[in-house]
Amino acid sequence: MSVLNIEQVREYVLSLSGVTEDQPFGDDVIAFRLEGKIFMCLRIDAGKHTPMDLTPKLALKLLPERNEELREQYSTVTPAWHWNKKHWSDIYYEQVDDALIKEWIRESYLLLVSKLPKTIRQKYLKM
Repeated sequence: MSVLNIEQVREYVLSLSGVTEDQPFGDDVIAFRLEGKIFMCLRIDAGKHTPMDLTPKLALKLLPERNEELREQYSTVTPAWHWNKKHWSDIYYEQVDDALIKEWIRESYLLLVSKLPKTIRQKYLKM
């Protein structure tokens, strides 16, 4: 199994068309946005707050039924700690194959694309 480290996750997300990053929640989380809307957050301070935070994780916004499906199938996918648990999941990415992580990140990205106004959406669907 091949896994991604934090920098590889960041590089992959930034390779998606139009993605920007910022740190609106402080120095310990990078938020990734498309058209100003957050679709993923990457925790960069594993272990800073509690021992439970020792494992690197990211939070993804997915469809509620998809979140349920992934949580049932993978112990490394849990309801997101600081987000709406129906729409967001925490994923312990160093314990999941890199291809799956990339697939789920892209799924979150495309979900956000699908919610954009049609005129804006077109430029991201051509990729």
